Amino acid sequence: MLELERIDTYRGPAHILRAVSLDVRDGEAVCLVGRNGAGKTTTIESIMGLLPVRAGHITFRGKDITRRATHERARAGIGYAPEDAGIFPDLTVAENFQISHWLAASGDAPAAASAAQGDERIFALFPEVRAFTSRRGLHLSGGQKKMVAIARALTLSPSILLLDEPFEGLAPVVVTRFIEAVKKIKEMGVSLLIAESNLMTASRVADRLYAIDRGEIIFEGHPRSAFENADVMKTIRG
Repeated sequence: MLELERIDTYRGPAHILRAVSLDVRDGEAVCLVGRNGAGKTTTIESIMGLLPVRAGHITFRGKDITRRATHERARAGIGYAPEDAGIFPDLTVAENFQISHWLAASGDAPAAASAAQGDERIFALFPEVRAFTSRRGLHLSGGQKKMVAIARALTLSPSILLLDEPFEGLAPVVVTRFIEAVKKIKEMGVSLLIAESNLMTASRVADRLYAIDRGEIIFEGHPRSAFENADVMKTIRG
């Protein structure tokens, strides 16, 4: 579904990602785990084309997308919910969704659903959203913004969904609610790549995980194996 092959990415003069390789298979949920500043967000933004890759290749569904524009990657079927949600504050929730509908209508995302069908699928996943579709983004709580960001990304009917710290800052009961939603997204046939700081939380959703530190992948495998690896545990916990 998605493969990164030895990518290098910079933020200004700073060399952040160093020969990062990872892959996400069809129908799989993969977590990228690491401390703050380890390179998780830079990896996600590199996949989306928000940061240019200096070296290496990114392949999506068998096609090289390393140099493709961000909007082209979204149209091709890569959904993205950023860490800060990225909700347009002066638009209503319904209008935030409409922007994605317009993008999907002009794209080549596989199995694109109609706007009505897409919305019903979202409301089945997050029934809470129906109650505040007319509310402006400015007036949403942190948890509601994250919910809308994920729902908005799903309106593109993506093949893969990139979630950057979707559980950060949420109360434990809300984290559980979001984890159940992530599992339902996977049941829809959507692959997931999730950037997450908490290994315990990641282990609740991941089929496999990668651990990243200082821009380098230091572990790949089943979550259980990560808990058994003393070096990985020490690095992630700081």
